[in-house]
Amino acid sequence: MTTFKTSESPYKSNHTASNMCGFTLMNNQVGAIVAEVMGTKDNVTIMPLPSMIRVDAKGRMDVIYAEIDEAAGEEEGWFNSAEFEENMSTHYGRMVHLDDRTIMFANPEDAAEYLDFDLVARS
Repeated sequence: MTTFKTSESPYKSNHTASNMCGFTLMNNQVGAIVAEVMGTKDNVTIMPLPSMIRVDAKGRMDVIYAEIDEAAGEEEGWFNSAEFEENMSTHYGRMVHLDDRTIMFANPEDAAEYLDFDLVARS
């Protein structure tokens, strides 16, 4: 009779809040510029992969369009929410688009003021 040794799986679910938010970008010219700019922020980490670039942050992350415009050498208004969405393949956390930036929040409650969400009425 054959006996098999069982080992604990490295793939476990963890339902603890991570306080993280982020997105993946296409690994192209625009994605590289966005990642370069976001990599200058203290709470942001960048992970280049063969076909995409992961951008992860603790708490909150602001993608300020004017910073991307400047890094790309483009006129103000070139980078906007549509350009961001076109180059982003997925995200996690609450995303809020404003005229001058996209904000990512790890905790949905932190986005309440932008989403016209009344935390008191829901309690």
